[in-house]
Amino acid sequence: MATNLGLDDRLILQAQKIGKHKSKKEAVNAALAEYVRRRKQLGIVELFGTIDYDPSYDYKAERSRKRPR
Repeated sequence: MATNLGLDDRLILQAQKIGKHKSKKEAVNAALAEYVRRRKQLGIVELFGTIDYDPSYDYKAERSRKRPR
């Protein structure tokens, strides 16, 4: 989808340099992907304290359980 955006050139150049992106498009796409991931993480944080859990659940035993491959 072609889009014209008025972006801050200094920010784009910084993003390219920090992220080692070869193009502005690559830098913008990486920034958008990171933004979406971060927003999804914030949604998960909001669930803390709202979900009941089984007090008898043994997470250590679950870690060592053999899983089928």
